[in-house]
Amino acid sequence: MNEKETSHHHGSMASLTVGALGVVFGDIGTSPLYALKECLNGPHGLKPEPANVLGLLSLVFWSLTLVVTVKYLTFIMRADNRGEGGILALLALTPSKRQRTLDGNLGWIPVLVIAGAALLYGDGMITPAISVLSAVEGLEVATPSLAHLLPPAFEIKEYVVPITCVILALIFMIQRSGTEAVGRLFGPIMLAWFATIGALGAYHLARNPSVLAALSPLHAVRFCAAHGFHAFVALGSVVLAVTGGEALYADMGHFGRRPIRLAWIAMVFPSLVLSYFGMGALVLANPEAAKNPFFAMVPSSPGSVNVPLLALVVLATLAAVIASQALISGAYSLTHSAIHLGFFPRVTIRHTSRQAEGQIYAPVINWILAVACVILVLVFKESSRLAAAYGIAVTGTMGITSVVYYVVARETWGWSRAKALPLLVLFLSFDLPFLASNTLKFKDGGYVPIAVGVVFLTVMLVWNVGRRHLGDVLRAKSPPLDAFLARLPEPDGAPVSGSSRTAGVIQRVPGTGIYMASNPEGVPPVLIHQTERLHVLPWHVVLLTIRFEHVPHVPEAERATVEALGKGFTRVIGRFGFMDRPEVPPLLAFASRDPAFGAELVDETYYLGRETFIASDKGKMGSWTEGLFAILSRNSTSATTYFEIPPEKVLELGSQIDL
Repeated sequence: MNEKETSHHHGSMASLTVGALGVVFGDIGTSPLYALKECLNGPHGLKPEPANVLGLLSLVFWSLTLVVTVKYLTFIMRADNRGEGGILALLALTPSKRQRTLDGNLGWIPVLVIAGAALLYGDGMITPAISVLSAVEGLEVATPSLAHLLPPAFEIKEYVVPITCVILALIFMIQRSGTEAVGRLFGPIMLAWFATIGALGAYHLARNPSVLAALSPLHAVRFCAAHGFHAFVALGSVVLAVTGGEALYADMGHFGRRPIRLAWIAMVFPSLVLSYFGMGALVLANPEAAKNPFFAMVPSSPGSVNVPLLALVVLATLAAVIASQALISGAYSLTHSAIHLGFFPRVTIRHTSRQAEGQIYAPVINWILAVACVILVLVFKESSRLAAAYGIAVTGTMGITSVVYYVVARETWGWSRAKALPLLVLFLSFDLPFLASNTLKFKDGGYVPIAVGVVFLTVMLVWNVGRRHLGDVLRAKSPPLDAFLARLPEPDGAPVSGSSRTAGVIQRVPGTGIYMASNPEGVPPVLIHQTERLHVLPWHVVLLTIRFEHVPHVPEAERATVEALGKGFTRVIGRFGFMDRPEVPPLLAFASRDPAFGAELVDETYYLGRETFIASDKGKMGSWTEGLFAILSRNSTSATTYFEIPPEKVLELGSQIDL
């Protein structure tokens, strides 16, 4: 564990802190739109009585304090992988003996982490939908002040869902152009957002400061004691106030630990507390405001257009868009890392900025999220109903993070059980009640993130297992390199007889061949096929293996190692971090500077293998799992596209395999 900043951040502390406001805190910053509202409404809502309001405010305050300030900012964010955070970065910190069992299968910790990562996709679908829908619902509060300007039969409620769908569609449509330019506005807008909600809260808090008594945890204890099981159910709504806490950890690599902590302590936490307590003060003074306490905080004048309320609706919509953007970008980054760590099929990843490494766009993931968000809005129609689907994914990932953090503390950092176990007990003391409470919402919509998580978990596990079996098959077909080289002529020598399986000779022809090899020691199957079937080989052969390390970035000086093998053969091992852009041509250009490279990159040809999977019952995987793996493999991005190899220089040779 190291508190020293190790990531790659550029800019002053002030600019990084403001930037963190826009990217890191969008999700948790828009929670006031719906969190307290859900506690006081719906089938399990509580009456807006003083004891209930103070109890709920106390639960919200101490949830923010314990979950965000204590758990994530004080402890979890110390577990960084060269400056990068997130649940997959936490997995990389676990000892290798925990990653695989003795027979090579995934250990229980990687499976647990993959489950947490899969749940985050569900979160990425629900957050944009509920954030934008909650913001647009503010128009319903503003409509009365516009009644004299609208047709008599006009019902704004009928337009909330279509407006939300249009906004969501626009959000996903602009992703392809990248968020670099828009990102410059995120920080200042969220700064205005937090200042606004803090000021509104302070206004109502000053009119009824008695709610400050909720700072005492005694009110939370009394609330739970008085309501029993109903208080347990209420935790499913209280947890909405801390959704987005995991984003603090996941986005640590973009800004660093210190700017995120500073933004939270100096701006976000005070603004959220003022907002929630201000809503509580308003509800005690006017119980009718409990229907939508956030927008009710704006004072209104009968008979006139409520311009401040309309401005708040616009600002809330912008904040919701930013919150959506943060989760969408997080889904791209999660996919990017999962691909490199071998847990997800290759999909197209486009880098939209040459300056910012984190600016990426994944078209397939983008449109999956877009369709899912619109469907959620069309099905649930109201943020209150959609809130029932929200929470299970977040709390599930929070609990998994606590368990894996304990393993890292004990086995990687060498903490004693007496030091690590109390922290685990503390974290799980609120993670598990939050998770258990949210399971009660399963039939009301909680099944949505669970179903999404199961789909992504299945895909990730099948892909990982399939790639492992494929590697075993290819290694079994790969003869020792020394024996293979022994029967080859020198690049400028006479042809020699081929293997015993062929009656022809092997001819060396001018040119350079780049052979992609997953095994850094053997001979690529595509090279064996070429010599056995075509009996021809280029003068210069480069065996290229790409390795993705369990670190976010590999320095350029360590990017490639080169080894001359004789008879015109060169082995190159390229290394990328799970956040790096895996471009092969620049990698080879860098490797060619090494004297051992020996080949000329003038008219090179890339030889790639393409496998077709039979999916019968004879293989180790079984028919349905291999069938799913075959579908994923067929629809994954080709190596040509993924490694940005010029397609006109690629030659593919196919083979059929039963795993």
